[in-house]
Amino acid sequence: MKIEQRYWTETEGWQQEGEGRVGEAANWVLVFGAPGCLSRKEEIDAIRAAFPRALITGCSTAGEICGTRVRDDSLAVTAVQFEDTRLELAVTTLGDSDSYGAGRALATELGTGGLRHVLVLSDGLQVNGSELVKGLRDHLPAGVVATGGLAGDGSRFQNTLVWADGEPAPGRIAALGFYGERIRVGYGSLGGWDSFGPERLVTRSSGNVLYELDGQSALALYKSYLGEHAAGLPSTGLLFPLALRQQDGGYSVVRTLLAVNEEDNSMTFAGDLPEGAYARLMKANFDRLIDGASDAARAGYEALGSVLPELAILISCVGRKLVLKQRIEEEVESVREVLGKRAALTGFYSYGEICPHDAISRCELHNQTMTITTFSENQGS
Repeated sequence: MKIEQRYWTETEGWQQEGEGRVGEAANWVLVFGAPGCLSRKEEIDAIRAAFPRALITGCSTAGEICGTRVRDDSLAVTAVQFEDTRLELAVTTLGDSDSYGAGRALATELGTGGLRHVLVLSDGLQVNGSELVKGLRDHLPAGVVATGGLAGDGSRFQNTLVWADGEPAPGRIAALGFYGERIRVGYGSLGGWDSFGPERLVTRSSGNVLYELDGQSALALYKSYLGEHAAGLPSTGLLFPLALRQQDGGYSVVRTLLAVNEEDNSMTFAGDLPEGAYARLMKANFDRLIDGASDAARAGYEALGSVLPELAILISCVGRKLVLKQRIEEEVESVREVLGKRAALTGFYSYGEICPHDAISRCELHNQTMTITTFSENQGS
């Protein structure tokens, strides 16, 4: 595997990241950028011209990662030349099917012999992330894992784009399948948030729309906890996600607020909040957020076994970025410390992360985590 990285900003233009060179030999290019940057025809054409034979995938973001730098309003480009790995791309558009049907269609299209892993980049606003991953999980071949994330749009929540070898467009979901004996993939996903306040029962909801907790208006309760922060909803909701626990116990997942509706007092989240589950507010713990990033990197490293990671895709939630602010690069630097200098780092800040919760689950929707997927074609010792 050979890797070339570059980035673009309005002030600097195109700049090289690191020393790798791939050029026309690249067979995959991964692009992350702000929605406005992904709409710049000149820059999109420049990427195509630099890597004319490559399959291009990517999405809009709430911040771009290239190396250990986190930028806004930029393009982060990673070109990869695989030595012995085949790629297949499946694409669907929301509206053609529901979110579960989209996951089912993508999994069915990719689920042929030799499939080792699936990387998913999805629209971040129209999708029900829980249903998407359920469709993937129910129809991917046994032993095949999906990781990825939901596209972002800063803290604006207006327009997200997915690039799937055509033009960046809204309402789209792309799933990239990796095939072959040599490709090795690891993954890890951890948070670092603290719960506070009482645990409350979800008494009225519909999919990812929440109406009532403990028989009371969920929005009114949420605003009472947020206090002065309530005036900035929905963006300030990123600072106070919900921990969701099913009635039968087990692990918790985190849900991020995407929108509020004052007319019916509802709250729309990135994933489902089923009736009968328990929800509890969470708030940031700076040191634990950084530790969560390094622990996710360690899990991705260890999952590769005896080989060293060559590429790591970091997908971190926009809520973490809003909390960490000027300390945001600390979580990326903590990943570098774990993975070493050899691994190329790229990624983005998202509206949701897709990764197994454990070795059994195959994929789940997460929010407010740092999710890391590591790749290598090395054979190890």
